[in-house]
Amino acid sequence: MAWEQSGQGGRNRLLAALTSADHSLLAPHLKELSLKLGSLIQEAGEPVEQIYFPHQGMISLLAIMSDGQGIETATVGSEGVVGAMSGFGIRRGFTRAVVQAPLAASRISSVQFQAAIQKSETLRNLMASYSEALLAQVQQTAACNALHAMESRLARWLLQTRDRIDTDVLPLTQEFLSQMLGVRRTTVTLVARQLEQAGLIQNRRGRIVLIDREGLEDVACECYAIIRDQMSAALPELAH
Repeated sequence: MAWEQSGQGGRNRLLAALTSADHSLLAPHLKELSLKLGSLIQEAGEPVEQIYFPHQGMISLLAIMSDGQGIETATVGSEGVVGAMSGFGIRRGFTRAVVQAPLAASRISSVQFQAAIQKSETLRNLMASYSEALLAQVQQTAACNALHAMESRLARWLLQTRDRIDTDVLPLTQEFLSQMLGVRRTTVTLVARQLEQAGLIQNRRGRIVLIDREGLEDVACECYAIIRDQMSAALPELAH
């Protein structure tokens, strides 16, 4: 039987999908916290010491180049977890993890998480399935960044963000968008203006408001639906 809770722990879909036995392994060690936009929770190449289960908000995973530039490879919201691979013995982060929308989350140390993983086959299987779905998102995003037009990429990214934080008002600056998408700020400004002129979004200082979701889906590349469907197929118990 899956664990059900009306409090904050129930808002993360992975935690809500736990069996009662698996919940009992994690619950004594989970700590609630809030983090503001831009908070760094994991650095590429550094030891993974904490695992985060978001309840609200979103975390971006970025690949970092030697000159310090980064590009987003995946996003994690209330459907997922950041740092779960440390439960299988991987102790260094592959990516930088940054809070992209103000975050409410549960956190557990990697030592405690690994101990729980070792005790439960069902917990291992759930985390392995999510990690596979996250890897699929990374691979699809890499292909999207290389092959698709900026307008389609931006529409895809806005839809993904909306799904993660569950609101049509996205607290995003164009500078932040340019960093996430790996393009110049002037390019983001131009493409966002085109989406606004088409009546799909409203672009305001420090935020973007989604006006026409169906229209955005028409503009977005195939990657939006592929990433969404891959997550649903890998983790059917997390489907809305």
